[in-house]
Amino acid sequence: MIKSFSTVFVGSVLDGDGTGFEGTPANDRWYPNDRLIQSFDDSMNLAQLMDKLGYDVFWMAEHHFQREGYETLPNVLMLGLWLAQHTERIKFGCGFNILPMWHPLRLAEDFAMADILTQGRVIFGVGRGYHTREVETFGAPMLDADANRELFEEQFDIIVKAFNEESFSHQGKHYTIPPEVPYRGYQLEDITLVPRPARRPVEVWQPIVSGSPRGMDFMARHGIKGMVVGTGLEHADSVIRQYQEANARRGRQLELGEGLAFGVWFYMDDSREKARKALRPLFEEHVKFAAPLGMLRYNANQMEVMGPDGASRHIAASGSFDEVLDTRAWFGGTSEDVISFLKELEEKYPGLEQILVSSPMGSTRAQFTEQITRFAEEVMPAFQRAKVG
Repeated sequence: MIKSFSTVFVGSVLDGDGTGFEGTPANDRWYPNDRLIQSFDDSMNLAQLMDKLGYDVFWMAEHHFQREGYETLPNVLMLGLWLAQHTERIKFGCGFNILPMWHPLRLAEDFAMADILTQGRVIFGVGRGYHTREVETFGAPMLDADANRELFEEQFDIIVKAFNEESFSHQGKHYTIPPEVPYRGYQLEDITLVPRPARRPVEVWQPIVSGSPRGMDFMARHGIKGMVVGTGLEHADSVIRQYQEANARRGRQLELGEGLAFGVWFYMDDSREKARKALRPLFEEHVKFAAPLGMLRYNANQMEVMGPDGASRHIAASGSFDEVLDTRAWFGGTSEDVISFLKELEEKYPGLEQILVSSPMGSTRAQFTEQITRFAEEVMPAFQRAKVG
C-alpha cells in the first residue's frame, strides 16, 4: 500500500534555458560558478517546502564536474546535514553515493556522522556510477563494467563490516584493511570505525538498472532496498518480480513491490494536453543529456554519439516522447490521471509503499515548486499517509 511520497532533486540549474531538441546542445552548456552554486539554495527552498507539504524523503544525487549544469551536487551527505538543520522532519536520501569514487571507510565514517548529527534523518544509498568523466577521473573503472562491479561489491562488503562490527579486518583484491604495519608498540590486526552509525542495521538503497541476476542476488544477500525510476511499466514489472524472487531465494518472503520505491518523471496540469505540452521540451532535454551516456534507447536522428557501451540494454525508456508516455516511464496528465495510475500500481504491487515524483532536468524553479505543491495538495490526500521509518 502506498504510504510514502518523496521526490528527487539532482541539482539542475538549467531553469528552462534553451531546453528541447531545438534548444542549446548539451555539450555547449557551460555555466559560471555563481550559477552552478544556485543549486544549493534551490535545494534548501525545495527541502523546506517539501517539509511543510508532508513529503517524506528528499532524495539527492551525487555527481561531479558537470559544468553543463545538469547534476551539480557533489556531496549529498554534506548537503543533507546542512538541510537537516533548516527543516523539521523530512529525511534526506543519498540517491546515490557512488562507491567507486570513495574510499569505503571514508564514506562509512561520513555517513555515520550524518546519521548521528541528524538523529537518523539521512538515508544511505549506494550506486556504481554511469559517467566516465566522474568515475574514471577519480581513478576507478567505469568503461570496464565488470571491474566496476567487482570494486563496488568489495567496497560495500567493507562498509557493512565497518558499520556492524566493533572491530574488523578485510583482505581482498583491492583493499587490505588494516595495513600490516606496527602501531604504538603492537602489530595492527584489526580496526574500528569511529564513530559507527547510531542506528543499525543501516537501511541501504540502490538503483535497479539492468536487473541482472548478479545484481539482484547481491541486493538480496545484503537486504538492500531498490529504486526503480523512469522505467516503462513492462520492464519495471519484470524488475519488481525479479527482486521478490531474489529475496525469496535468500529466505526473505516479500510482498510484490515490498522493499522498493517506484519513481516517475511527471508533469500535471488542468488537462492532459496542457501537461504533455509542458513536459515535451523537458523530456527532450533529458534525451539530449542521457542518450550519449548510453542511458536511453534512441534513434540515430536524435543522437549520433553513443555511450561507452552503445545504446543502453537496460533502461526501458526511449527517445520517443509518445513511447515513454505509452509505456508510462514518463507521465503527463491531470491529478485524476495521476491518482488513477498510482491506484493501479497499488493494486498490482501490494507491498509497494514509496512513490518518487520529480520534475525533469530543465524544469524552471517555478515549475518544480508548482508541481510538487500541486501533487501534495491534489494527489497525496488520496493515499494513506505514514512516515518513512
